[in-house]
Amino acid sequence: MVLYTMTRLGLVMAPEPGDPLEAEGVLNPASGRTPDGRLYLLPRMVATGNVSRVGLAEVELRDGVPVGVRRQGVVLAPDEGWERGLNNAGIEDPRTTWVPSLGRHLMTYVAYGPLGPRLALAVSADLRTWQRLGPVQFAYQPGLDTDLNLFPNKDAVFFPEPVPGPDGRPSYAMLHRPMWDLGWFRPGEGVHLPAGISDERPGIWISYVPADEAEADLGALARPRGHRCVALPQFDYESLKIGAGPPPVRVPEGWLLIHHGVTGYIPPGFDPAGQRATYAAGAMLLDPEDPGRVLDRTPEPIFVPETEDERHGTVSNVVFPTAIEEVDGVRYVFYGMADARIGVARLDRVTEGVSHEAPFRLARQRSSSDRPAADLSAG
Repeated sequence: MVLYTMTRLGLVMAPEPGDPLEAEGVLNPASGRTPDGRLYLLPRMVATGNVSRVGLAEVELRDGVPVGVRRQGVVLAPDEGWERGLNNAGIEDPRTTWVPSLGRHLMTYVAYGPLGPRLALAVSADLRTWQRLGPVQFAYQPGLDTDLNLFPNKDAVFFPEPVPGPDGRPSYAMLHRPMWDLGWFRPGEGVHLPAGISDERPGIWISYVPADEAEADLGALARPRGHRCVALPQFDYESLKIGAGPPPVRVPEGWLLIHHGVTGYIPPGFDPAGQRATYAAGAMLLDPEDPGRVLDRTPEPIFVPETEDERHGTVSNVVFPTAIEEVDGVRYVFYGMADARIGVARLDRVTEGVSHEAPFRLARQRSSSDRPAADLSAG
């Protein structure tokens, strides 16, 4: 069983009136701690015309509970040519993982460029200055009978520590969500499925980078290999598609992955106009010895849209978890609300009908007082 629940606590960030960079919403944040231990969100900020940037906002706490933010500007904008098209641009839906063995936050984001949504990576030691590693270049894998680089992709997250790779070597693993319908790019082209996949609905995949290669060259993180399908839609609340939420966290049972499931109707392409769908959150446990294998998953969602902020917005009926952080031993999940605002929920572990704080560890960045200054120097 997956013994974890989410309890909503309230709104933590809404668009600031009069700010053109937030005119169409703030949503789907990444998160992390700066070297001094302060907690931050990195929200997707949507300007008029659906142009997205990544901001930085310090989380305000009241009695240890996140209740608001203090904005500190933009840290990543669609400044590169491959992040812009003639009629679109955007750096969307960042997810960040603090990886102690690399001394870096790894950010995955969706670059909305000339060919639609593509995955890209950036790294930072302090959350403020980010070094782009460029678009993800999936290594060719003959057994798949296709090239993953042909397809749009979203919902990528890294594990916070090396895990066993396909060959047993310690590896940095990334979950991601390819989409097989190429009709968005070439009308009439239709769906192209990789070998061994018969369900065209988008699901969760995993790819790997050997740890020694990434530690010698951070750029290797953008060249993953060993691709494999982890999970496809299975239950009613996942009937259209699934995708990873926050980075996986290690729990006694394995790796806990909060994911989203979508049901309803979504029109072709990437324009949310005309969408009549519901985004809910579920959870699955991945095998610590083989994180590409699902041990268990929730047949019902653990979190669904209920409040006014979750049911009405830019895209109605959406809860979209993207970040997990620990404050004073309690874990909090930050999530997008109807593609317009950001909420927070408490994550608990349930045993024999009793809910209590989840006894799992997160890879946390140490403060500057207990780590060498040299750890912070590289950008």
